[in-house]
Amino acid sequence: MDTPASEPASESASPPEPAPIRSISIETGAPADAAATDALLRLVLCGGAAAPRRALLLACGGPAAALDAGPAQWRACGLDPLQIHGLRHDDALPALDRGREWLCAPGHRLIGWHDPDYPALLRRIAAPPLALFVAGEPGLLWHPGVAVVGSRNPSAGGRDNAHRFAAEIARSGLSVVSGLAAGVDRAAHEAALDAGGLTVAVLGTGPDVPYPKTHGPLLARIAAHGAVVSEHPPGTEALREHFPSRNRIIAGLALGTLVVEAALRSGALITARLAAEAGREVFAIPGSIHNPTARGCHRLIRDGAALIESADEAIAALGPWAATLGEHLRRHPAGPISAASHSAGPNDSHPDVGAASFAVPSPDDPAYHRLWQALGHDPTDMDRLTERTGLTPATLSSMLLVMELQGRVAADHGRYSRRSR
Repeated sequence: MDTPASEPASESASPPEPAPIRSISIETGAPADAAATDALLRLVLCGGAAAPRRALLLACGGPAAALDAGPAQWRACGLDPLQIHGLRHDDALPALDRGREWLCAPGHRLIGWHDPDYPALLRRIAAPPLALFVAGEPGLLWHPGVAVVGSRNPSAGGRDNAHRFAAEIARSGLSVVSGLAAGVDRAAHEAALDAGGLTVAVLGTGPDVPYPKTHGPLLARIAAHGAVVSEHPPGTEALREHFPSRNRIIAGLALGTLVVEAALRSGALITARLAAEAGREVFAIPGSIHNPTARGCHRLIRDGAALIESADEAIAALGPWAATLGEHLRRHPAGPISAASHSAGPNDSHPDVGAASFAVPSPDDPAYHRLWQALGHDPTDMDRLTERTGLTPATLSSMLLVMELQGRVAADHGRYSRRSR
């Protein structure tokens, strides 16, 4: 997956084979009311740094209350004068009407960072988007998946590998996440759809703006049978600076990232780096030493990415934890935020995430027990947990997410601790 033409001239003993991962259906929560959605849209459109707007949502409990809080509260949360002006004056938000019109269409949603339906994996990256514009099935953002990325100008062999690996990943039940770019991205999306699987396209434009323009039919197909995601409001055109930030969402939504083919300055290497920083597994397919679009993969392998020669190797590495995660998310679809705003009733068939026991994970599961023993009440980073447990970052990431959803673990910018009782 590479950046558009307007960007820099960069391109961007064996484990047992797991049983196929069953495709799951995630029931998302009820759509937000119109006032809350409109307030969230205004918070998105006022632009600027996302961290103060996240702080405002957290302080006020939701977008409508955040909008009603007024300038004093806005300043206290760190919003700058331009952001405050945008919140106070409709004429400062020229995209407001277009955003409202887009959100009125069937299958379109705006999911805020505060929302229980905001994907838990993405919430765990260092700078999660304030909100996501989603066309299609928002539940797919919770589905365990693999990012498949690479050159927008791959070799014939690279294109074939992208199609074959993505099809096999999709048939296993994992979703295929990519960026709708030409080359590897397109091949990955099409292969997943042709295999009857799940795919998520993350855009560096608005959710209604295909890049390149020729990918309009593919964008519509993914919206109809998968999910299209963007942090940018409708109508946003391709800008150079949007694509590295788009890559963090691709990496953040997936359990692991597979780089099919990439040159040394490929945007796909950014995605791989961001995946590694988030504690996710990184895979790379080796190529010919004479192929310049294979050199990025070779560098990744030298730097510690897992060399794979078949999709089964990636599926085997991620499959057991993806299956565990998928089942947990199926039973607890609302996500980690729900504990703050919902409580399990006596007639609930499944208790809320917040009602989970704080007991140590079952002693008959040595990996979970080992991780629990490695965690303390002081936040610990992924590198230290890897050293203490001997588990891979991908395995740890999946286990930590399950434990976070159970209410046992707290996550804060890549550091983890036991949650206080």
